Amino acid sequence: MSDFGLDLARAEEELDDETQGDVVLAVLDGETDPAEWIDAVRGGDVLVLAVEGDLNRLAADFAREIRAEGGSLMHFRGFLVVTPEGVDIDSDRL
Repeated sequence: MSDFGLDLARAEEELDDETQGDVVLAVLDGETDPAEWIDAVRGGDVLVLAVEGDLNRLAADFAREIRAEGGSLMHFRGFLVVTPEGVDIDSDRL
C-alpha cells in the first residue's frame, strides 16, 4: 500500500465544524412579517412552511429577495421549502 502523505489531523482542522442555521417549521398564512422569513434565511435557516392560503400571494413579499440572494424555494405537498444560498433542494427522487 502506498503512502499518500495524508495528514488526517490537519485535514480535520481545516473542516468547517460549525453548523449554521436551523430547520424552522412554521405556517405561511400572512401573519408573519415577510422580513422575518428573509432574516431567518439570511441567518442560514431552512424554512419548511405549511401553506395556508394562496401561495403566490403569501410568498410574493419575500420570494424574489430570497432568490436574488441565491436561495431556493420549492412548493412540495402543501409546504413551501425555503433554503439559503449554498443549501440546494434535491428533487431528483420526486
